[in-house]
Amino acid sequence: MEEHAAQAAPAHAAVDWTTRWIGVLFAIGSTCFLVGPFPGFVELVGSQIDAAVFFVGSLFFTSAALLQTLHSDGGLDRWACLVQFVGTLFFNVTTFQAFQTGLDANEYDRLVWTPDARGSVCFLVSSVLSCVAVRHLSHRTTDWWIAAINLAGSVAFGISAVASYVVPSTGSAIDLAAANAWTSLGALCFLVGALMLLPARQETA
Repeated sequence: MEEHAAQAAPAHAAVDWTTRWIGVLFAIGSTCFLVGPFPGFVELVGSQIDAAVFFVGSLFFTSAALLQTLHSDGGLDRWACLVQFVGTLFFNVTTFQAFQTGLDANEYDRLVWTPDARGSVCFLVSSVLSCVAVRHLSHRTTDWWIAAINLAGSVAFGISAVASYVVPSTGSAIDLAAANAWTSLGALCFLVGALMLLPARQETA
């Protein structure tokens, strides 16, 4: 028994540290998406720096999602992670394309809004799958809360995507203020969920 415990301990520690890294990476990415939409921040740093904050945040999302996918348990959990990872790739594309200036409404919707909308759909699908997976695989209250908060964040990102659609006839977003507000709210949900990963794993250490 002692030999078995000694062999299991390093593996448990590795999982523990992996989960913490996932939480840290998601937290950094979420912070970028939380701060980026604030009008005062844009005015302070300029539109290009603001776009860079979103792009860097999307890279942290992708890093965390990839790590989470590689260490997922299989089944619904694996599918949730894979769909989430694909969603982060769409966010990489949309935040990179946002660096471009002088786009008309049609170009913006095709190059920036479309991958943003697809990424939001992926996050929503992933969150639903995660909720189902937690229901079947986990009895931990903390896991339920994390899944629910992330689902709320995905819904907020989805609403933001709808509000940010640029109407070709007017050249303006449906509701830019709402898009920014819902982006920040969604990012705040993801930040809370990411931070909850850290003490959640310490409880089982």
